[in-house]
Amino acid sequence: MGTDLTFSSRRSPVVCLRGCVASSQPLASCIGLDVLKRGGNAADAAVAVAAALAVTEPCSTGPGGDAFCLFYNGNTGEIRGINGSGRSPGAQTLDLLEGRGYTAEAPPPVFDALNVTVPGAPACWCDTVQLFGSHKLSLQEVLSGAVELAEVGFPVAEVTAHQWAKWVALLREAGKELGGALLIDGHTPKCGQVFKNKALAQTLKELGERGKAAFYQGRVAQAIVDVIRQNGGVMTLDDLSSHDSEVVTPISTEYKGVRLWELPPNSQGLAALLLLNILENFPQLRAAGHNSSDYIHIFVEAVRLALTDAMCYLGDPDHGTIPLQTLLDKSYSHQRAQHISMDRAMERGEPGPTTGSDTVYFCVIDSQGNACSFVNSTYLGFGTGLVPKDCGFSLQNRGANFSLRRNHMNCVAGGKRPYHTIIPALLTDAAVQSEKPQLLAALGVMGAFMQPQGHIQVLLNMLEFGMNPQQALDAPRVYVHYDHKTEQWFVSLEEGIHQEVAEELRRRGHSVDWPVTGHNRSHFGRGQIITVGDWWNPSVTRQAARTSRVLWAGSDPRADGCAQGY
Repeated sequence: MGTDLTFSSRRSPVVCLRGCVASSQPLASCIGLDVLKRGGNAADAAVAVAAALAVTEPCSTGPGGDAFCLFYNGNTGEIRGINGSGRSPGAQTLDLLEGRGYTAEAPPPVFDALNVTVPGAPACWCDTVQLFGSHKLSLQEVLSGAVELAEVGFPVAEVTAHQWAKWVALLREAGKELGGALLIDGHTPKCGQVFKNKALAQTLKELGERGKAAFYQGRVAQAIVDVIRQNGGVMTLDDLSSHDSEVVTPISTEYKGVRLWELPPNSQGLAALLLLNILENFPQLRAAGHNSSDYIHIFVEAVRLALTDAMCYLGDPDHGTIPLQTLLDKSYSHQRAQHISMDRAMERGEPGPTTGSDTVYFCVIDSQGNACSFVNSTYLGFGTGLVPKDCGFSLQNRGANFSLRRNHMNCVAGGKRPYHTIIPALLTDAAVQSEKPQLLAALGVMGAFMQPQGHIQVLLNMLEFGMNPQQALDAPRVYVHYDHKTEQWFVSLEEGIHQEVAEELRRRGHSVDWPVTGHNRSHFGRGQIITVGDWWNPSVTRQAARTSRVLWAGSDPRADGCAQGY
């Protein structure tokens, strides 16, 4: 399994002038570009891509999951966000779970119906078009490309076919069958095999015609409640009909003349900003050299500190106070950085839940200079694998991220949003307060707890090492993760990082897994980047890059996708 995905080709960055879309599926990128050419803007195109990916990559995303959106207004420079994550059912209390015999040490199995939270993606799609869209295209027109893909069928891409088979096998191992229309004669589709999903086409068609009500009330809502109830969950029609997205103000931090924007909690965007703030205390990063042992050592230790804080403080801000000002203060990260010694890994700090994830991240920049950074996920593969009758999508298991520790910020409760791993990002120059911030990039790397680490690695690849967006995504990555069973931090190093580096990190006390190859490289996430101008190029002044209207884009070789522009 591990050896059949070697990275042998090299790809140039995509350069264009008018508009650009980067996603993990070429068919979806194409649909997004069509929307731009028909007069839609970046927000319209992002929703078209989200729906298309729900069709082509159901093992990562779909209407049964959640979504987050960041939107940069090219006219005003304003950045706004939508938190499209759903809450737990009202009846889902800690008492209920404990009454069923579950504890912090033995929570419900990850694929259990009790882990279904209200799917927030459909509402987020509707609101993105409504709040940020061009209003030249109706929601129906925005979703029409995805509807056609689902009706006519599409050939399944290579990495997707592998992930589809992997997650169905894991569901079966857990005694679960992937329901409904997501298999062909009981089998997962092979690469190049044409897959149709008439039920999903119908669901998307109804969403286009009637908006949110088509999903959160009526036929679809009833089917969602029925399948959850039949499998021991407690969601009601009220839980669904009372759902809405939340418009939020993004949080940000400054690093060497640029500003990184992320969504506030319950999203883990905070972890990326904490990580960048800690790294700012190590001016020797560039001199240490890309993926050198010193560079990776500092990075790994900083990730451990940032994730430990995130696990401790992150959860639903409606259910507790999160000290954002304090955590994002530069003096706090300066104190945290003191814990890092160059010659020895830290003694262990204690973080929270860690599980893998499949998600799609994509971004769009249009000819008016608007940018939409968007992420959509069903969490672990197909989520719970539960498919509501005649709906064509599976329900997420995002509730698996709740803690069952009674006083924890992220403790399960009725009507609460869990710690959320999915994060889109935007980058602007660090403008004077009076000026509107100039957009530099829309970027993201999906993959559970890899996401903040991925954001910062690809960002540093450009900022510190002058890589173009494609090179920044191609470069081998590091993944830091915590294993609860062994109570140890592990560092995974991707093929392409030198053996001497792995050995030196072991000498400093890190538990290192090297080299990670083949399909296991999915642990390092899958990213997309579009930049405005080549500000990352060391031979170009920031000022010259600022006046450039050329879009540069890259798409991750660890996925099936591509960037397309015109």
